[in-house]
Formats: sequence, structure tokens, C-alpha cells
Amino acid sequence: MATALVTGGTSGIGAAFARALSLRGYDLVLVARDEERLRETAAELSRDGATKVETISADLSVRADVDRIAERLESTDSPIDFLVNNAGFGIHGSLLERDVSIHERALSVMCLAVLVLGGAAGRAMKARRRGTILNVSSVAGTIATGNYSAVKAWTTAYTEALAVELKTSGVQVTAVLPGWVRTEFHERAGIRTKSIPEFLWLDADALVEECLHDVARGKVLSVPSKRFRFLMLFTRHLPRRTIRWISGKISSSRSKPIVPSEAKTS
Repeated sequence: MATALVTGGTSGIGAAFARALSLRGYDLVLVARDEERLRETAAELSRDGATKVETISADLSVRADVDRIAERLESTDSPIDFLVNNAGFGIHGSLLERDVSIHERALSVMCLAVLVLGGAAGRAMKARRRGTILNVSSVAGTIATGNYSAVKAWTTAYTEALAVELKTSGVQVTAVLPGWVRTEFHERAGIRTKSIPEFLWLDADALVEECLHDVARGKVLSVPSKRFRFLMLFTRHLPRRTIRWISGKISSSRSKPIVPSEAKTS
């Protein structure tokens, strides 16, 4: 039986990946900070037919916890066949703030942890000559809305670089670049969404299904939905000064005061 490990697997896109992979016959390893929510999610998945759900409570901003998950990924006794690097949170803070703790946490969870876990999975999967590494990035990485855009631009570039290194290894590496998805993500980050047109919102389960279809086709970059693939044409080809202007408009339309402690990882 194949096994998938999903970070941030108790809510939003991560939970949708867990459900979809379970329906495809994978045993699951769910990683998140909240032990109670891990238990609830595992019980729900089991009721829905999941054969085996292992849970690991870990804070991916803590290096020791990241190393524990890396060890699990490199286990030869119970190998991981599919890694979903999903854990993350919205960053709603100015790049000019003196207190950079929220940015440090973001870089730890969404860059360093992705690097360490991707490397661990890549080594183990390369040795077995099979496996899949899926990193959750964002279309935000193609614009300039604060540090979140910078983090997700890194995630996309890292995924492509890892795919190059593992090209002939039998390991599939993909980054999914979602647009706006109906989850608790924005509320947790204190980001206003009233200005976002209804037609731009995506359903998490539909997004995941399209992404997994792209993974099966061997695509390195997956942009779910025709509407966001169309919008990506603009972000790729418009002058960067125009992208910066658009980014400023997006940022100003959804700004609201927030204290860093309100932003939570999945």
C-alpha cells in the first residue's frame, strides 16, 4: 500500500489533498500543530474509508520538528510515496515593520521546511526510483503582494530546480499554483476578500483533482482552472511595472490591521 504524507493536512487545501489521496487508496500521514484537530481529521477520514491514518504533531517553524518529519520521510521501514508540502499561512504585514517575526516564521515554514522535507523525500524516492513531491505554491508568486508573493515565488523556483535535479530519477516533482480558494486561509490571516470577484474563487476539492491530474501527466507546474491559466498569461507577459501597479491595487483593497499572532499555520 502506498503512503502519502501531507503537511498542514487538517484544513483547507491540505485536507482536500488528504481526502483525494485516501480515495485513491493511499495510507496517510498527516502533519499539523493542533493535536486535537489531527485526531478529528483522522477520525473523519477513517469514517470515510481511509485504511490507515497516522498523525504527527509538529510545528514546522521549529527546526527540530522539521527534522523529525524529514526522518519519517526517509524511513525505509514505512516509506513515503507521495509528499504534499502544503503547510503555510497568509502574511499580512508590511515589509517595513521593525518586528519581522511573522516574516521569519513564514520563511521557516514555507521555505526552509519545504527545502528540508523536499530534500529528504527526494533522497529516499530517488533511491527507490519512484515517488511524487508536490509543493503548494500560489499565483501570488507571480505578482508583488508583500512577502507572501516572495515566499511563493521561491517555492515555484525551488520546485522547478528540484525537478531538474530529479529529472531522470523516476520521481515526479510538481508545484501547484492556486488562485483564490474557499478555505479559512484568508480569515486566519486577516485578509479582506470582499473585493475579489465571485468568479475567481475556486473549490478546494476541484482544485486538488485538477492538480492530481496534472501530476499524473508529469507536469512540473500545475495552475488549476482555465480562468487562472488565462490570468497567468498576463502576469507572465505584462511589463513588471504594470504588475507592480496591479499588485499595489490588490494590496490596498484587502488591507486591514492585524497583529502577527493572528496568522496561524495549517
